[in-house]
Amino acid sequence: MLVKILVDNIAGGTDFAADSCAANSSCTPLCGEWGLSVYIEFEGNRYLLDAGASRRFARNAAAMGIDLSKVDTAILSHAHYDHANGLSEFFSINEKAPCFLRKGAAENCYHTHKLFGPFAYHEYIGIRKGALKRFAGRIRFVEGDAEIAPNVYLVPHKDSVVSPEARAHIAQAAGLSIKENGRYRYDSFDHEQSLVFDTPKGLFVMNSCSHAGADNIVKEIEATFPGKKIYGILGGFHLYRYKDEAVYAFAKRLLELDVQKIYTGHCTGNRAYEILHEVLDERACQMFTGMSIEV
Repeated sequence: MLVKILVDNIAGGTDFAADSCAANSSCTPLCGEWGLSVYIEFEGNRYLLDAGASRRFARNAAAMGIDLSKVDTAILSHAHYDHANGLSEFFSINEKAPCFLRKGAAENCYHTHKLFGPFAYHEYIGIRKGALKRFAGRIRFVEGDAEIAPNVYLVPHKDSVVSPEARAHIAQAAGLSIKENGRYRYDSFDHEQSLVFDTPKGLFVMNSCSHAGADNIVKEIEATFPGKKIYGILGGFHLYRYKDEAVYAFAKRLLELDVQKIYTGHCTGNRAYEILHEVLDERACQMFTGMSIEV
């Protein structure tokens, strides 16, 4: 199994500055952005997990010698712009690959900013408006656990592990909302899914933002595949706004779950990664644009 990070917040091991690397500039061969896109080769098939926030993932792929037109299957981990905005670029390059979304995915995700008292500002952070209709012929919505190829699975959140109410509580702390019938409610992440590969070393789990908690996601995968060892997890852990003590507690929970390799970046945050590496030692690896992983 071969994994390559096409875009992440970090470019070549250097913190990405949004104003220093415009999409049309010639800054460096591989540019970063606030987003994530991952290319995977597994058992003769090619996969794309997410497409970042812009065209950068595709430009980086070309610079890395990766032909996106040959991708067999695309997956959108969840319905936020920093993972979905590059999909139109992918569909223009690749004319055949279906893109799998969770059935709960829609163009309705917001970041709720508290102002004062009962007042709030709702900032749209979802899939680009009109995209689901425009690309309906390429999109495949899935429900429940789905095997999309031999030894490749899509797994939603499990209510038995983290209830919708608990997920909504996590979303409230992060200010993440869904708009339904003209009203806003806190997100329960029904649009989020994990991509799981059953490798000879064990299960390799990818969840690009892990909004409900990467430790909870590991438990969800254990419940879905009883008796299977989880070898690795890759993705953002959405810890960049958490206080140190909360990150330390999370890292200790992840250590107890005995996952061997943990590749994280994007929304994890620099300080949170420092803590993860302190607790998890060599198990924790910092993701960056252009990174290559062999499993």
